[in-house]
Amino acid sequence: MELTQAHRDALQDILLWRRDVRHFLPDPVPQKVLERLRKAMDFAPSVGNARPWRVLHVKSPDLRAAVVRNFEAANAQAAELYQDDQRAAYTALKLAGLREAPVHLAIFTETDPEAGHGLGRQTMPEMLSYSTVAAVHTLWLAARAENLGIGWVSILDPEAVAQTLQVPDNWHLTAYLCLGKAAADDDTPLLHRNAWQTNAETIWQDV
Repeated sequence: MELTQAHRDALQDILLWRRDVRHFLPDPVPQKVLERLRKAMDFAPSVGNARPWRVLHVKSPDLRAAVVRNFEAANAQAAELYQDDQRAAYTALKLAGLREAPVHLAIFTETDPEAGHGLGRQTMPEMLSYSTVAAVHTLWLAARAENLGIGWVSILDPEAVAQTLQVPDNWHLTAYLCLGKAAADDDTPLLHRNAWQTNAETIWQDV
């Protein structure tokens, strides 16, 4: 298939408008859309075709509440790293949409999957986690194409999340995602908009 300028323009739009969303509308996400997103992850690359990502759709109110408590404790601890004005700026940031987002997805990496037979990860076993990250990014772009947003919550104790969700010992948390309709669309990153950090260009050098 020969891709055209129209394909490149569409991809550019999706990349530009893909944001880490923290403000969600409570509107439910139809099951047929969730199924399309699941199928989109099937196209993600993975080392040795190991496909190590394991996705839990966290629907239980009790489990979601436990994750919220986990975030709040981790966020308070993180705030202690900053001083004075920077701490005030940090605490003013909205860093998760856990309470509002209609969908929570906990995405784990299985560290010793049978699939792939070890191909490509003997010298770089972290490739399994990288493969899961590639699947997350694939999901993120597919969600944006569905006019949905994703927020990646990294201010969490991953071991506590694993215990809360009672996953196998060889599943390690890679991403906890909030998914839903964004309260507002914006092509400017939140941290840029709030003067925390401007965008830096990719460093690309010839050697």
